[in-house]
Amino acid sequence: MKQIKIALVGQPNVGKSMLTNALGDTTLHVGNFSGVTVEKKEIIFQYKDYKITIVDLPGTYMLTNYSIEEKVTSDFLQNEEYDLILNVVDSTNLERNLQLTSELLNLEKKMLVALNMSDEAKKENIEINANYMTELLGVSAIKTSAVTKKGIDKLLYNIVHTYENPRKETKLVFSEAIEEEILNIETHLSENKFQSELSYRKIAINLISEEKETYRMLLDEPIWITLQPILLEAINHIKMHHDEEAMIDIFAEEFMAFNQGVLTETVKINNIDPAKLTTTQKIDNILIHPFFGIPIFLFLMWGLFQLTFEIGSIPMDWIDGFFGWLGNTVGESISNQDIRSLVVDGLIAGVGAVVLFIPNIIILFIGIALLESTGYMSRIAYLLDGFFHKFGLHGQSFIPLVTGFGCSIPAYMSARILKNDRDRLLTLFIIGFMSCGARLPVYVLFVGAFFSPESSGNILFIIYISGAIIGILMAKLLKMTAFKGESEPFVMEMPKYRLPSVVLIWHTVKSKTWMYLKKAGTFIAAASMLIWFLSNYPHSDTLNIKYETKIEQSTNIEEKNILSNELNQMLLEQSYLGKIGKFIEPIFEPLGMDWKMAVALQTGLAAKEVVVSTLGVLYSLGSDVDEESSSLIERLHEHIPFASAVAFIIIMMTYLPCLAATIVFAREAGGFKYAVYLFFFTTIVAYVLAYIGYQVALLV
Repeated sequence: MKQIKIALVGQPNVGKSMLTNALGDTTLHVGNFSGVTVEKKEIIFQYKDYKITIVDLPGTYMLTNYSIEEKVTSDFLQNEEYDLILNVVDSTNLERNLQLTSELLNLEKKMLVALNMSDEAKKENIEINANYMTELLGVSAIKTSAVTKKGIDKLLYNIVHTYENPRKETKLVFSEAIEEEILNIETHLSENKFQSELSYRKIAINLISEEKETYRMLLDEPIWITLQPILLEAINHIKMHHDEEAMIDIFAEEFMAFNQGVLTETVKINNIDPAKLTTTQKIDNILIHPFFGIPIFLFLMWGLFQLTFEIGSIPMDWIDGFFGWLGNTVGESISNQDIRSLVVDGLIAGVGAVVLFIPNIIILFIGIALLESTGYMSRIAYLLDGFFHKFGLHGQSFIPLVTGFGCSIPAYMSARILKNDRDRLLTLFIIGFMSCGARLPVYVLFVGAFFSPESSGNILFIIYISGAIIGILMAKLLKMTAFKGESEPFVMEMPKYRLPSVVLIWHTVKSKTWMYLKKAGTFIAAASMLIWFLSNYPHSDTLNIKYETKIEQSTNIEEKNILSNELNQMLLEQSYLGKIGKFIEPIFEPLGMDWKMAVALQTGLAAKEVVVSTLGVLYSLGSDVDEESSSLIERLHEHIPFASAVAFIIIMMTYLPCLAATIVFAREAGGFKYAVYLFFFTTIVAYVLAYIGYQVALLV
């Protein structure tokens, strides 16, 4: 089977992800580009006799090295092996999008242009002559709509056609002065029979535009001696025609002029009533209203957390019942007591305690995906900019902060949109206060144990909002101390409102849920068995013999149960985990926590989900568990005081993110010394706030 490798390139918010999903059944591979933590997506599918691989490059406005994303995209296009470029553009905003297209044409690679969102352009009375645009650009331009899948078959056909046929010369031309100097350099290279993989025209353009790699390539070549004066004269000549501007600005203007010519010939906007508001403008008048905008956003988030708890709690009894049945069934088939306890109390109970909260996780992911895919999140960033600036944050900080409600790792990576190092570092330091999806099971567990079902959704909303408020207050503190300085002004493009794509949301939620399940079945399963081992060993034969004798001598069933529970409790305290917990217990005693809660918090440093499985293992051992009170929620309610539970939740909201997120934080911040700073910063904040919360809760 023949293979085609495609570099997918486009500016942000042009629908690249939706377009790849519309291409058909795909296999997604996610990793990182070499040397950086920018996410690398490879989409693989079959079309006719071809296996097509699409490398989805980071969205970029231009091919520069200004940001990490731009550098990754530019380096890939210029240095990696691929067969053709698929440039996705927004048909409703071609003037801006074609700026990148003209730069791509300059690469002299096989290329196609997907005029995406053509259905939205039609609604806005924008007519595009795609056939004439194909002639003017010299590459195929195909109208597509990722939502309706219009033009997808034609796009696939043109991908194969472009691959199978020789590359045509693009029609990218510059002003007379630049074209004259390009010709002079081409002639000199040709007369000297210079050998290169690049065309003479490409070399000339790169030299005039002061592209560093081409300069490095030629510096050690003999031809450089005669070429250098020609090049200097060419640059001086061009600058004379452009008021001595920098070459990067001159070429930006040249690309813009070329684009304007293409648009003038191929795009027509039909007359519409200038007083008539678009649908986007009508919605914006409500959702980003200066007074009503923030209350509407808070109401939507409140509704999301109500749904997360109310609907998510429905299947919890079924899942809990299934794992209870599974534990009993498997336990009956295992005769060895230690192995039975390992499998039932360690593996099944630990994993089951985490899987129990999958419905809540799915609802939260769906809600966030809906807000992002409709274009609403960008508007909230705009709306909150003034508020954020009062606390030293940048308006664009909202995007990584909201991403942090899903997972801290992509949130840390998305902070790259902040160009100012001070703003970016400040945002990185407070992302951890946004409760990630991994903390949701802990919240649901404690809210279910200590609050009534009627108020549970409200309490969950308060927890999330409180974490965000704490983060904003800490940002103000850091801005006044460690990150002094002025923030950059807020400039951001707001995409048009779009109906959410069911396919895109399905892919997003499915991939995130599957990652959660894989963690439950691997890392968390291993952690649960380790916790079981540490909480069951070493065995104490002396204690066993002493209590077994007492139990045998007792004739009262209730007394036997009390003695049995005392034995379990003492064995647990003498285990490896018990000794560790007793060692650190004095640190947590001012917060009203016993050693079991202290140990659970420590395991959360590895992964927040492990907190639930740890509590599940510890409170199923050495506890007075009967059939009337068998769920973990009921056991926590029975053995943990309310004030201690409040302190526990506050620490969960504010202490160090998981190990994987901390490593990504260190990379994004610029070194592991920042991870040390983050550890001390979050630990102090968590302990102080938990102590205050504990003392207040005692008074309630």
